[in-house]
Amino acid sequence: MEPIKITIFQAYLFWENVEKNLNNLSLRLSALKEKTDLILLPEMFNTGFTMNVEKVAETMDGPTMHWMYEHAKAYDCVVAGTLIVAENGQFFNRFVWMSPDGNFVHYDKRHLFGLANEDKIFTPGNSRIVLELKGWKVCPMVCYDLRFPVWSRNLGGAYDLLVYTASWPDKRSAHWRALIPARAIENQAYVIGVNRVGYDGNEIYYSGGSMCISPMGDVVYYKPEDEDLYTFTLNPADLVKAREHLPFLKDADHFTL
Repeated sequence: MEPIKITIFQAYLFWENVEKNLNNLSLRLSALKEKTDLILLPEMFNTGFTMNVEKVAETMDGPTMHWMYEHAKAYDCVVAGTLIVAENGQFFNRFVWMSPDGNFVHYDKRHLFGLANEDKIFTPGNSRIVLELKGWKVCPMVCYDLRFPVWSRNLGGAYDLLVYTASWPDKRSAHWRALIPARAIENQAYVIGVNRVGYDGNEIYYSGGSMCISPMGDVVYYKPEDEDLYTFTLNPADLVKAREHLPFLKDADHFTL
């Protein structure tokens, strides 16, 4: 494992306006002054968290996928976030991990948010994935997945970094602030949550609160309110030290899901 640089973009999103969102994201990302390995964007970063799938869904060869590839190539890093994908007559809230060479991997959101009828419109994913970046094992999840710790259990040290890309409203921000540190401590992994800011088309307010928490529960990064583009470095030595000092993972209950 090598040190890894991660850029979080806590973005304001324009409601159901793909072109405007992608243009704004491009403009903001142009402020990057240092090399990064991974750019993380919020859930449904090109549209905001909408159920109007017939209006904004794209294919895996649509403009947002091309935008992700262009920016991954331009910044020579992975670009990741979720978008609404139409495929075989179904809709997915799909996390895409786009590499600079154009290769990509995806994870479909497992837990769909029933209070917004997401479960009636989208098809849930049925499998977890673990990706590799500079020797780090990275497990991506999406927003509501955060509430279900069994799905994220780090059995056998399957991952080193757990990532949640989200549209998490301010009225439940206390839950967000509690659950991300809990996932980091119980799984002895770094956990990153990247959220959006501003109002959406349903007048729901998002206050950000994007963060990175260490395996010991320490705050590496935390940003409430306002757009923010921030890069930080994670060192593998700190992860190894935490797991060796408190070897809790070996005592975890073993199960299959």
